[in-house]
Amino acid sequence: MKTITIEGVKDFSPDHIFGCGQCFRWERQSDGSYEGIAKGNIARIYFEAQDPENPFGPGTLTIETTREEEHNGQTGGLQKEQEISFWRGYFDLDRDYGKIKKELVSRDTVMGEAIKSGEGIRILDQEPWETVVSFIISSNNNIPRIKKCINCLAENFGQRAGTCRGKEYYSLPEPRVLAALTKEDLACCRLGYRAGYLIKTAVKIKEDGKEKLEDLRECSCEDCFSYIKNLSGVGPKVADCILLFSLRKKNRFPVDVWMRKVMHELYGFAEDDIKGMSDFAEETFGEYAGIAQQYLYYHMRKKDEKRKEKKSR
Repeated sequence: MKTITIEGVKDFSPDHIFGCGQCFRWERQSDGSYEGIAKGNIARIYFEAQDPENPFGPGTLTIETTREEEHNGQTGGLQKEQEISFWRGYFDLDRDYGKIKKELVSRDTVMGEAIKSGEGIRILDQEPWETVVSFIISSNNNIPRIKKCINCLAENFGQRAGTCRGKEYYSLPEPRVLAALTKEDLACCRLGYRAGYLIKTAVKIKEDGKEKLEDLRECSCEDCFSYIKNLSGVGPKVADCILLFSLRKKNRFPVDVWMRKVMHELYGFAEDDIKGMSDFAEETFGEYAGIAQQYLYYHMRKKDEKRKEKKSR
């Protein structure tokens, strides 16, 4: 394995980043590190703050990766620079989250408490096709089951990507592969009704070209939403998740069951007033609405865990 270190990383917590429901292919290890795969890169990552009193940085992000291919025919220093560039982009390290947090707190008093719960959250820059597949599977599903379904899909129909500490990793099947499958083929992954959605979406992406998803990053939010919303199995919430987590639209504010609970409990909205919640987020949080959503989502999950723990005593 290769080791890459990035110094001076701030506003960073692997637990917060991988625990806020934005990705499903990373697993926490007993030593606090995380192992997973991103865009075909298999890695183990861990973070150590310089000051234990300030666990969210500045500190050192260490990435052990098994990816050894050459990049553009280059090796050595340039390859390492490109690897660092990839991970900086994936973890959104060049965005000043400290500044964003201050701005959000200045706009809304509730955000102060929410940010304290998930101060180390950053929005990952995920691969669009994987995000489309993952969030179609996520519909009306829980995180452990989502992970099992995604891993099963990768292991049975994707390509082997490599091994990390004895565990084999697989990429998700390409659109052309998934488009050629049937619901019966996918039965082993226990996707239920989502299997048909995935196949239809794969056919559409195969016809349009996978690069169409990448190109959406340069399009307006309205055009992105219109295209993604028309994919099979994609409703408004799933579309907003795809825009936020892979198409770099940080102003999207996905509203699911948890966020309805958040907005009801913390802001007094009726739980069925999704439009009111979305309008409030747009007006209050603006271009940072998606980042605010992640702080609020994580905050409510932590509050819920504490309530359950208190009841069990």
